[in-house]
Amino acid sequence: MSVSSPRIVIIGAGSLVFSSRLTADLLSYEALSCGHFALVDVDEERLDLAGQIVARILAEGDYGDASYSLHQSRPEALIDADFVIISILVGGFDAIEKEIDIPKSYGVCQAIGDTLTPGGIMRCLRTLPVQSAIARDVDAISPGAYVLNYTNPMSMLCWGMYEAVPDLNLVGLCHSVQGTTSEWARRLGHTIDEINFQCAGINHQAWITRFEHEGEDLLPDIRAFAEKKDEWQKDTSRMEYVKHFGFPVTEMAGHNSEYSPWFRKNEMLVERYCPGGSWNGGPGFIKELYDRPNWRKQMKKMATWETPVNLQRSAEYGSQIVHAIVSGEKEIIYGNVRNDGLIDNLPAGACVEVPCLVDRSGIQPMKVGHLPEHLAAINRNQINVQRLAVKASQEADPEIVFQAMAMDPLTASVLTLDEIRAMTRELLDAHAGFLPVEFQGKNLADKPLLYKV
Repeated sequence: MSVSSPRIVIIGAGSLVFSSRLTADLLSYEALSCGHFALVDVDEERLDLAGQIVARILAEGDYGDASYSLHQSRPEALIDADFVIISILVGGFDAIEKEIDIPKSYGVCQAIGDTLTPGGIMRCLRTLPVQSAIARDVDAISPGAYVLNYTNPMSMLCWGMYEAVPDLNLVGLCHSVQGTTSEWARRLGHTIDEINFQCAGINHQAWITRFEHEGEDLLPDIRAFAEKKDEWQKDTSRMEYVKHFGFPVTEMAGHNSEYSPWFRKNEMLVERYCPGGSWNGGPGFIKELYDRPNWRKQMKKMATWETPVNLQRSAEYGSQIVHAIVSGEKEIIYGNVRNDGLIDNLPAGACVEVPCLVDRSGIQPMKVGHLPEHLAAINRNQINVQRLAVKASQEADPEIVFQAMAMDPLTASVLTLDEIRAMTRELLDAHAGFLPVEFQGKNLADKPLLYKV
């Protein structure tokens, strides 16, 4: 690695916001202001606009020694890479619309469907082959490079990438730990800098098991807070977790509501836990998140600085990790890594979210030990689905896809096995054009509907 000029490869650089935000974060550190940014995207127009935005960031921030290059060829970009940052979307809005609408026609109402649920499983099937190919390219072209994954479904993809390349320097990154802990600090009248906390579990379902201010345990205050009606209504399903299970969980209430069997069985419950129409699986909400028909206009505004990119560093972990490894200045971040004895009562090899020390020696996950057993049990319900989804992708086996769907907590709370099989078949048929060739010609077996006899 060149400490003076690290090569940072951003795969999926044509995204509307992500690559520009990440670039600005990285350049905010003086130690990284001489870096080279290799931008990679399969869409030539988006890639060109991303390059224009980065060029404007370099000019506006006066980062005179930084540079960038544009690549549609991933192997070319990976030569001499020090860091590889991934944020891709395979299949686009067309695939996402199908994996939301088809389950909803069966009564499975997802909030966003990018982590678990039928949507997360289908997204794994079409994305993991690409991510595993990226992992193998990194291993072959730039072994030793650090891979930072931002793509969902986070746990499934990181698990599959580790199995594709066991020695990969991989960490999955999300902002839910930062967001949730800061939110609880604010609610209790503090800033997060004043709080000593520990959080561990799995992505989008990690548990805050320690939350202290000057040695005082604040978990009792959090439990009392969750029973205030007005505050409960602002965070519904997450407050239910605190109220009944005793510990705060990461991710927003809408996301949280689709990871369990308790909150989305019918329209009445969706309205109770996701009031006002947000996070309710509605077509307008999903389209706004993913379709973004005005992306071209918005990117041009960013490139001309009509809509300037904020050059102040955000709370995302990506830039902190790169800076800590390059500079040697220690950071503690929360990352998604392989469970090599980190959480004793979660399955070995699964992808877990734990604190990690980062310095010039790299990313060093920290052992947590045991989670409270009931919290680990909730995590294991998700991990069961993740394991089957990864296996279904690796073996391109429709029957294992069905098995993953059948184990999904939300799906199982609403549908019979016969209905899950029918829904899975319809999803696979609708995604035929998005799935890898290994799935072509394979059909999910029919089973007799014996209850009709």
